[in-house]
Amino acid sequence: MDGTESWVGVGRPRFPGVRRIAVLRGSGIGDLVQSLPAAEALAAAYPRAELTLIGTPAHLALLGGRPSPFHALVELPVHPGLRAGPEDPAATTAFRRWFREQHVDLAVQLHGGGRNSNPFLLGLGARHTVGSATEDAPALERTRPFLHLQHEVLRGLEVVALAGAVPTSLEPRLRLRAVERAQRDATRTGPPTVVVHPGASDPRRHWPVERFATVVAALVADGVRVELVGDTAEVALAEQLRASVADPAGLLTSRAGEQTLGELVGTLAAADVVLGNDSGPRHVAAAVGTRTAGVYWVGNVVTAAPLSRSRHRIQVGFTTRCPVCGRDLSEPGWTAERCEHDPSIVADVDPGRVLTDVRALLADAVQERRAAARTGGARGQAG
Repeated sequence: MDGTESWVGVGRPRFPGVRRIAVLRGSGIGDLVQSLPAAEALAAAYPRAELTLIGTPAHLALLGGRPSPFHALVELPVHPGLRAGPEDPAATTAFRRWFREQHVDLAVQLHGGGRNSNPFLLGLGARHTVGSATEDAPALERTRPFLHLQHEVLRGLEVVALAGAVPTSLEPRLRLRAVERAQRDATRTGPPTVVVHPGASDPRRHWPVERFATVVAALVADGVRVELVGDTAEVALAEQLRASVADPAGLLTSRAGEQTLGELVGTLAAADVVLGNDSGPRHVAAAVGTRTAGVYWVGNVVTAAPLSRSRHRIQVGFTTRCPVCGRDLSEPGWTAERCEHDPSIVADVDPGRVLTDVRALLADAVQERRAAARTGGARGQAG
């Protein structure tokens, strides 16, 4: 390839004279993680350019003080469709005015179909713009169609291919801070540990607590240490799970609501296996190199599941209509409004299959530990 072609998407020529690049990415932590391969491709294509992430406070907390493709991190103002919260139009206007003064050469939209993100991006005054767009979204200088059923990592790589960026990686990777590496390495001689995150931003993606409890109870009976994690909104969910499991040996603990994002990263990195729904913590765990077992709705398998299976396993819920009203769940949000019902659409996933996945991954992790102990090396995780 000559530097303008791409094995992912249709490559276009690189823009000349690019010294400043802005990447727009709102939404959750998992969304940011899945954008990292695209950012790395941009950094490789424009090695003399400074990359700035326009992201949420959680994104900035995750990447702050951590090696990444970005040279600068800028907080995205609250804006409809980009960042939730009470909108302040004056703050958005001031942000745009400030950003225009930065004289950005290339602005990259990695935030969905562009109905809200493309107008925002165009208001930043960059010389060149690339991104994706649904049929009703404003086009950028170089635009590719936003098609619903595509993996987000590959979608991002197709977007940056419009700017002549060739993929350098497919699976997202997060480098660990020193304190997180120390936390990970301190567990090498301890008992096997499984970290469980029972929550997700969409309650429909919650595997029922009783299903998690079946798996956790079996792991505790195996002598595995299990730690529950989650944010402050998920404390009750974690407590419900803990109360559902008999734990005479005291192997089950909950740290839900107790950790900063940085501390959570260390906990995920220190685990032998992370079990969870399709959620930000599962994406972070995979990105720092931890083995993961995930419970996924079938549509999200296409858009967000891990790409490999050597360290990651998934079980799939095949419910395609709302169990309450029967609405088709496969229609994307811009063509069919979400119904008001929140029943689990992954309840059909068999706990026995999930337990088999976790045990297999644990066996691999224990074998890796033993090999590392013989050679004096760290576990095979991102550093």
